[in-house]
Amino acid sequence: MNNILASKEYKIPYFASDKKGKYKTKQPLSENQIIKAATAILKSRVAQKGYTMSSSEDTRQLMMTHLANCSNEVFVCLFLDNKHRVLSMEETFYGTIDGTTIYPRVVVKRALELNAAAMIIVHNHPSGTSKPSLNDIQITKILDDALNLVGIRLLDHIIVGGGECSSLAELGEL
Repeated sequence: MNNILASKEYKIPYFASDKKGKYKTKQPLSENQIIKAATAILKSRVAQKGYTMSSSEDTRQLMMTHLANCSNEVFVCLFLDNKHRVLSMEETFYGTIDGTTIYPRVVVKRALELNAAAMIIVHNHPSGTSKPSLNDIQITKILDDALNLVGIRLLDHIIVGGGECSSLAELGEL
């Protein structure tokens, strides 16, 4: 498990930026190039010390671009402090085209190592649907129970698929 945000310099590919935060390019870009640039911009924001995940929209934007081109399931943990500032963003588990195995013990152990007070978990559905499966709902409840035992709040479980996101918190499943 590596912190996706740690010790990386985020250069925005294909663009030159000015001091006002405007970006310019000298040539037309493909969709993949734009996605790569958007991902770098979002990750650089989150990597800033003290960045707060203040809304589910922040998380959705970041994770949709991060997981956009993944052909297998990837399970990501956002570890947060008590003010919801990002401590670490880690790809914790990798699966196949239609599933991945999640180990609650590993998630809880890492959260305790980072002294996290809260978490957001995210995974993608390469099938193209963001609708949560029964297994998604079950693992969310298991993780919520395990994290609650050690005083860590699970704020949301977001599923990315087909250019959309579903929030289990918004669906009342958390």
